[in-house]
Amino acid sequence: MNTDHDVQRIQQLIQTFLDDQETDGSWRYGFEIGVHADAYTIMMLRSLQIRDEAWIQELAQRIRAKQTPHGTWNVYPDEQEGNLDATVEAYFALRYAGYVSADDSGLKKARAFIHEQGGLGRLNSLMTKVMLACCGSYHWPTSFPLPVEVMLLPPGSPAHLDDFSGYARVHLVPVMILADKRFKLVHSHTPDLTEWTRTPSVDSQRERSASAIWQALLSYTTPLRHWPKPLHQRALQKAEQYMLDRIEPDGTLYSYASATFLMIFALTSLGYPSRHPVIQRAIQGIRSLRYPTNGSVHVQNSTSTVWNTALISDVMQKSGVPSSHPAIRQAGHYLLQRQQTKLADWSAKVEHPVAGGWGFSDINTLNPDVDDTTAALRAISRLRPDNPSIRTAYARGVQWVLSMQNSDGGWPAFERNTNHPLLPLLPIPGSHYAATDPSTADLTGRTLAFLGDEGLAKLHRHEVQKAVRWLYRDQEKEGCWFGRWGISYIYGTWCAVRGLLAVGEAASHEPIRRSLDWLMHIQLPDGGWGESCRSDLQQQYVPLTKATMTQTAWAMDALIAACDKPTEEIERGKRYLVRHLDELHRETYPTGAGLPGTFYIRYHAYPPLWTLQALSHYKQKYGSD
Repeated sequence: MNTDHDVQRIQQLIQTFLDDQETDGSWRYGFEIGVHADAYTIMMLRSLQIRDEAWIQELAQRIRAKQTPHGTWNVYPDEQEGNLDATVEAYFALRYAGYVSADDSGLKKARAFIHEQGGLGRLNSLMTKVMLACCGSYHWPTSFPLPVEVMLLPPGSPAHLDDFSGYARVHLVPVMILADKRFKLVHSHTPDLTEWTRTPSVDSQRERSASAIWQALLSYTTPLRHWPKPLHQRALQKAEQYMLDRIEPDGTLYSYASATFLMIFALTSLGYPSRHPVIQRAIQGIRSLRYPTNGSVHVQNSTSTVWNTALISDVMQKSGVPSSHPAIRQAGHYLLQRQQTKLADWSAKVEHPVAGGWGFSDINTLNPDVDDTTAALRAISRLRPDNPSIRTAYARGVQWVLSMQNSDGGWPAFERNTNHPLLPLLPIPGSHYAATDPSTADLTGRTLAFLGDEGLAKLHRHEVQKAVRWLYRDQEKEGCWFGRWGISYIYGTWCAVRGLLAVGEAASHEPIRRSLDWLMHIQLPDGGWGESCRSDLQQQYVPLTKATMTQTAWAMDALIAACDKPTEEIERGKRYLVRHLDELHRETYPTGAGLPGTFYIRYHAYPPLWTLQALSHYKQKYGSD
């Protein structure tokens, strides 16, 4: 391969992004998950008796298309045996939609799988259980672990709401209302799966131990369930107001479809009619999350527009597109409009908070995060450095990122110091993962990379050194790092290595050397890198049999950053990327992480985006072969 061919390939990728840019300067690629939101939309529309048959049929079509030949639904392609929660959700939604007969061979296979797995008593996901309970096909527990009176507890209580992560809070509050009301909305045409709940749930030893510890810790709150009726009503009103205060301009709760479904049912349980403006706006917000995919329609859990736009603009500039190019200027204008300027929940644990972060989606005005903020700052940093408004926006963004550093030295995603040690013991499925927002290797590494690449590391030496020490403490014995928001060890290792090198750590330093050896060791025979979503569940690296473009680009980029000359591993990785350039938009393996075993993300922008970055970095560092 020569320089001309490399330039041509890079230009082809750049042109793809130029062609796909929207008129407002953004890139609106898909944020695709499994069938959860599609199924929940059908359940919501049918429960509220909203007859939008065209939409329901589109969603049912996508759900049917995702069924495996075995009759199951998976949350990632190589999931073994199928996913019980996803299969129950898909089956229930298809039955509720009414366009597939119960005698359909695919639904018969699904029923057989559900019975073989033990029925609804073996469900794992809280969201699945709650949505089915709202539709009358799952029994509400006698008492939910968090009574709604938690809303009235003072700061410092073991179960205080502010100790939970932001994304946990906006889901738990409507669930507390629904559990308190034991809400269900059933019609004559609602499927009834309650007969499938006869098999009791078998909790793991960890879950049983956690539940016992949590119940002992909360024993002093038992009287909450017997508080006088006026206080109970006050708690419900406070929970209701909590949701109302966090509705985004598009009508969604905190910009999440999942939280919005729960809010709609919670408000219904409080007496809101389906025609109430708040519920109608919420439904319209969910409608706006539709995304066309493979001839059908998918409901995204949120948009990823800010994230896509920031990353693409930055990588295009790194690849040679000047900051004066109209596409970069338009993207910068879009991003500057999306900077958040008001204090919100994130400010509670920040001393002297100053707004200035960016959120993940274009509908997000309340919930900025560290990753999107550093990505947006990179994208705007080279735009008119003499422009006072851009300089001010940049300075406020940097200040916001620094203010979010945790006391342990690492960076979280959304809120600082939200890592209460008791919350993972909450006997609710997924709480050990979703209840907190701790420092992670990917966020910490990417923040260090931003500070180093932008020339800010020396200016903020103290914060950088704390983060470096945290990253080294967090390294796995094999030499890799676990990434919370991507799959999984390849992602975390790429982020950590890039961050450490960007702030001046030497590639020859033993911990970094071990991480590079690990990356080279796990290269697949086809020359690329590929990691299964099972890594996320098993908390150890699990390879794929075939590489992905995205993970190959991540691994290559880490090695390029560390190696003065192209190694054989880098060359093989490059050949893999070049060989599969025509397949970029056909790559469907999810490489984004949401909740282990439940929620994985296929970012449609990722294969071309990270391939462009890796090839550009290769060319910039090594030139021609």
